[in-house]
Amino acid sequence: MEECKIENLYNLEETIAKELLEKSTYPWEVLPNIGEYILELGEKLDKNEYEKRLSICKQCESLLSGMCLKCGCYVELRAMTKKQKCPDIPSKW
Repeated sequence: MEECKIENLYNLEETIAKELLEKSTYPWEVLPNIGEYILELGEKLDKNEYEKRLSICKQCESLLSGMCLKCGCYVELRAMTKKQKCPDIPSKW
């Protein structure tokens, strides 16, 4: 289980979810706190733009079980807000 620990999966200095992830040992422990975190992310995109971003993420080789391996975020959260962008270089959206 050591390889599943958040500290071994992500660089918390590069994720928008640092504050959320550093409170847990394993990614699944974060789930109960996601709702509150979403509210703090800011203004949301319209549904079409959101779906477009998710479609791009679903094709990405850095996606693992809904989490981005580039930054450690849950892509469904990162993709929903206007102020966020894809962490890949160059950004895919």
